[in-house]
Amino acid sequence: MRFPSFSFAPANWGQQLIAIYLLISVPQFGCLAQPTGKRIEEQAAAANAGRDSVGKERSRIEAEYITRANQNIEKYRKGDARISFVDAAGKPVRNVSVTVNQVSQDFLFGNLVFEIAGFAPKEPYKVELFKERFKALFNFAILPLYWSNYEKKPGMPDWKRNQDALDWCRVNGITTKGHPLGWTSPSGTPKWLLQMPAKQAEEVYKARIVNNVVGYKGQIDIWDVVNEPVNTVPWETALTDTANTNDFRYNVNNVSVASIAPWVERSFKWAHEANPDGNYILNEYFTLAIPKVRERFYQLLKELKSRDTPISGIGIQGHEPRDMWFSPIEVYKTFDLYQEFGLPIHITELIPQSSGKAITGWRTGTWTEEAQAEFARQFYTLAFGHPAIASINWWGLSDKNIWLKGGGMLDAEYNPKPVYNTLMKLIKDDWMTKNLKLSTGKQGNVAFRGFYGKYQLTVTRPDGSQQILDVHLREKAPNQWTFTL
Repeated sequence: MRFPSFSFAPANWGQQLIAIYLLISVPQFGCLAQPTGKRIEEQAAAANAGRDSVGKERSRIEAEYITRANQNIEKYRKGDARISFVDAAGKPVRNVSVTVNQVSQDFLFGNLVFEIAGFAPKEPYKVELFKERFKALFNFAILPLYWSNYEKKPGMPDWKRNQDALDWCRVNGITTKGHPLGWTSPSGTPKWLLQMPAKQAEEVYKARIVNNVVGYKGQIDIWDVVNEPVNTVPWETALTDTANTNDFRYNVNNVSVASIAPWVERSFKWAHEANPDGNYILNEYFTLAIPKVRERFYQLLKELKSRDTPISGIGIQGHEPRDMWFSPIEVYKTFDLYQEFGLPIHITELIPQSSGKAITGWRTGTWTEEAQAEFARQFYTLAFGHPAIASINWWGLSDKNIWLKGGGMLDAEYNPKPVYNTLMKLIKDDWMTKNLKLSTGKQGNVAFRGFYGKYQLTVTRPDGSQQILDVHLREKAPNQWTFTL
């Protein structure tokens, strides 16, 4: 049974507009392969065709979705706190001044640290500036563990290349995630693995999962366990492709969900057995744009749930089709659908561009730096405004080392682009609770409503002396504290 959505568009235009949008802006593919080259151009053209017919409604729809998202932010991302002050005899203390400042957030806003980890260049480039820009905005970092690059020779994983970045993240209170453990793309199957008998190759794959989950325990406890399962061939099929070719791996014609589920299930169970306290994510793309893939991924999750697979998070990539401005309608339809499983949803790979290419999908125009910033403002608000979303991760900090041209938040010299400044205001100003001035009355307490995270309280006693106190405002917690002054 599917639960009703809390966020559908108003009925008087929503149903008709959704139908129109699906017809004009969502390409239909016979083969669910990750697009490259000519395929991207065809996809962009299909997304553009006829979209002006919804132009008159577009602004109104966006405004209504943003309004709803902001209402949800107030409802779901904040909690009520009460702080009481008593003297040594336990009596309430009046006229205590309290300044409340949030110092960290529980919600995870992330980006890649590949440039200072496993993909770091031989010649370091402005490393300290990279770190400064990163930690000013983000509390979540993704480290690369692509098997083909991470273990170029069997039995010799290059774990040392990640260690400096891990140490830096720990010192700066940045949560880390490893990406990915299992993937049947060529990047996920080293050529040396494909020379082994299938049974031996699977034993080595299991060892990779266990070794990394156990070895990094306490440093990395969040993992993308399997990447892109419904858009790539199953494990057993991938092993037959000794040439390690992209076209073969992303051709899933006639590949059923039932044939995908077993290897995904095994992967998650091995990870969970290695560390029952870890968080294990299943990550997929095209779900925001193509209903066929969205439903296929839903059916896989449903099948895995029936097998008691220890999945603890659902990953939604945000880069396919690569030039598309995603529809707010389809974004919330996707979030609502996967919310049914009761698992946190993670936006794992968001990378809107400033490439100068044509915008496809929901909006028209060109991917300029200003468009990139506006898309980010809209998408982050929609995602943060949905209660099922647990993290939002951008796929690359700087244009110096970026997967898609113009996809970074910084230019090649690590100067902020408009998108960086836009998100800085959202994440660090609008979505943090700062500089609240409160004072106790005869009951000796103060109360406030703030975003979830850690806070520093500057307490000034009636005699003018001060004390600094720390509290953590948590979701689904009492959030009541009593301090003796």
